[in-house]
Order: sequence, then structure tokens, then C-alpha cells
Amino acid sequence: MGQKRAVLVGINYPGTEGELKGCLNDVARMRRCLVERFGFDEAGIRVLADADPSTPPPTGANIRMELERLVGDARPGDTLFFHYSGHGLQLPAETGEDDDTGYDECIVPCDLNLIKDQDFTELVAKVPDGCLFTMVSDSCHSGGLIDKTKEQIGNSTKQNRAQHRDRGIKPPSASCTCTSFLRTIRLAFESLGIHLPRRGHHQQSTQNGVNNEPDAKTDAANASVATTTNRSLPLSTFIEMLRDKTGRHDVGVGSIRTTLFYHFGHDASPKVKKFVKVMVAKLRHDDVKLDEEAAGHPHPHALVREAMEQDVHSVQEVMMPRNGVLISGCQTDETSADATTDDGVSYGALSNAIQDVLLAAGSGRRRKKRRAAVTNRELVVRARELLSKQGYTQQPGLYCSDDHAKRPFIC
Repeated sequence: MGQKRAVLVGINYPGTEGELKGCLNDVARMRRCLVERFGFDEAGIRVLADADPSTPPPTGANIRMELERLVGDARPGDTLFFHYSGHGLQLPAETGEDDDTGYDECIVPCDLNLIKDQDFTELVAKVPDGCLFTMVSDSCHSGGLIDKTKEQIGNSTKQNRAQHRDRGIKPPSASCTCTSFLRTIRLAFESLGIHLPRRGHHQQSTQNGVNNEPDAKTDAANASVATTTNRSLPLSTFIEMLRDKTGRHDVGVGSIRTTLFYHFGHDASPKVKKFVKVMVAKLRHDDVKLDEEAAGHPHPHALVREAMEQDVHSVQEVMMPRNGVLISGCQTDETSADATTDDGVSYGALSNAIQDVLLAAGSGRRRKKRRAAVTNRELVVRARELLSKQGYTQQPGLYCSDDHAKRPFIC
């Protein structure tokens, strides 16, 4: 029998414009559930929570390290589980190799060092056959976080394809979209003290502007819920938080990725580093001149050299993630609720619904079967029904293979 191991991440962002209330409670409840219902050993569960000093801080680097360790040590027969409660964010597609939504779906670590959908895709592609990686993301825009995985329940993929077809929009080619980014990326590099030769002449499309961030919708909860907010960071709010984090007040739309790369360096998302390499390769001539950065800052040349050494490959070359299951809090164009009841109990709507569904499966006539199996499909269908009855508009999604949709949730 294989091992059961998990990574649980809860981020409330205390003291920031994006503060949430229920994420740590979600993680605490899931941890108890893994031990009491699914037989996980406490030693096999790693928790990262920003308001719990007894755990490692849930930075981008720490989350990636724990996930890489989770997958890297996996053997056939193992059960791997990842639960994330925190903010989700949408960014415009990086280089034209975009998904059906035209955006990159991301989770937002406590230090804002984004982890993106393709990062999860590449991670899950490493899961060995005979081993299953299940991911629950109680965050906004979470549909499709494991990119390239079949959508079993949801409408994000179908909706966006229909919108493209109705508008006569064809997915942009990589060369077209990269060209449209050149001017913006050049300005972003120059704002960081990196001067590249003049080649681009195109302005960035206004569709990537802050004002075009999808509207943040607050779900209407049932009467027992006093207040709800959503687990989405508007792009403008994220930019303000990134300015505070990095001390760079010139951060704006078009310079987010270069700022993340400049600030986090080696610890930045692999996709961010790949993006920087692609942009540098397109902008530089044989003789690129780089200026010294202001005193007290690292020389940018070393960072650019590191980006150029990254192994860049297209999305098409990423192996299909066969052994992953994603349960998303909502569709790519929706938000997930962070709720607080009248008596002060806070939680994520999806996380709470999952616990209710599992509890119901072990009660009543099935009490003697406290571990009565609930398939991934059944879990999402029942969670959708429960959330709808409670007045929420978010629609959880299921992304996995046909076979994995029929398998029990977690194990």
C-alpha cells in the first residue's frame, strides 16, 4: 500500500488590501479530515499558513518547494493531495501560447510570487503512473489551474470557445502576440535599469489594461452568513500590493512579470523566467548593453543571464498531465466566496461545501460506513447543488480524465 501525503496552504493576507478571513480555518478542517476520514498520518501532512508562526510561510518559493518534494518523492500507489485556500488572480496570456480563456490563472502566495497554471501543469506531468495528485483550489478564477486537463464539469472551456467563435476571434499566434508585447516589455526592462536595442514599434493592446479586469462579483450567501467577500485580487489591487512589496512604485500593467523576475530572481515562477527569456531573445541584438542598477540593487545582467539559461519550450511540448485531478472553487471567469457567519466563523464556500458533502456521506443510513466513498464527480455535483441552495453563484469545476472522474475523492 502506498503512502498518503499532503500539502495544505492557507493564506489570509492579514493587514493588506486583500485580507481574507476563512483560509486558515479551511486548512485546519481539511487537515483533520485527512487524518480522521482518509487515514493520513499527521507526519505526512505539510501545512503552510501565513498567520501561524509554527508553519513555514506560504511564499511562492516555499509552496513550489513543498509541491516539488511531494511529487518528486512519489511512487506508484501513493496518494498525493494539495489544498489551496487564498486569492486567485488572472493575468493576460504571456506570449501568445495562451489557453482558451486568454488569461493565465494564478494562485497568489503571501509574498505575491505568483504560481501559474502552466507551473501546475508541468508539476502534475511529473506524477508517476499509478499515483494520483488531487488538487482542491478554493480561490477565484481557479478553473483550469491544471492547464490542458479535460474539463469534466464546468463551462469555462466551452464558454470561451463559443465567445471566440461568435466574435470571429482566432487564437493569436505566438509571433503576433509577442510582437504586441515588445514595446511594453522594453519599457518594463528600462524601468528596471536594463536598456535593450530599439526594435519594437507596436503598442500593447488596451485589452490588457487594468480597467478590463473581469468584474469582481460578491456571492449572495444564505441567511446564516453575515458577510462575504471574494477570493479574487483585481489587477489594480495586486499592482498596489506588488508596489508595496517590492518598493517599486513604477510597477504597472505590462511590467508585472519583469518586476516579479527582478524581485524574486531564481525563486520566480518558471513561467515568468521563461517569459523573460523569450522577450530578451526577441529584443536583443548580438551586442546588448546593460547599465548598472542603482546602488543597493543586484546587477540586472546576472538576472537576465539566468533567464537566458532557462530551458524554454512551448506549451505544446509539455507532457499531458495524466495523473492529476483539479477541483476548482469556480469557473475561470467567476469568483469564490470567503464567508463569515453571524457568530464569527469564517470559511471558504467550496471548502465548507466539501466538508458538508463528506459528512453527509457518512451519516444517516450510511453511518456504519463512515468512510463511504464519494467519487470526484459526485463530490463536485453535490457541492454545486449545495452552494446553489445556499445562494452562491459560483460553480465548482472538475478537471481530470474520464477514469479519474469516477474514482473516489482522495482515496
